[in-house]
Amino acid sequence: MKEYVKAIDKASILVKLILALPVLDGIAYGLYRIGKGRIIIGILWIIIGIPLLWIVDLISVILFGKVTILV
Repeated sequence: MKEYVKAIDKASILVKLILALPVLDGIAYGLYRIGKGRIIIGILWIIIGIPLLWIVDLISVILFGKVTILV
């Protein structure tokens, strides 16, 4: 899982933006949050992030170049 987190951290902005799109976001960044040690938030992100919270990650990647972990 640590390799996955490193790969996401080193990915280009374009790849991060693609992963922040609906459906992909819940899975990709849900697993990212789990890999960062935020297990409950990661599981919730997989469930709720697919239909609703992907927009938070999309805005975060656009503004900061990375996803927020706790949101």
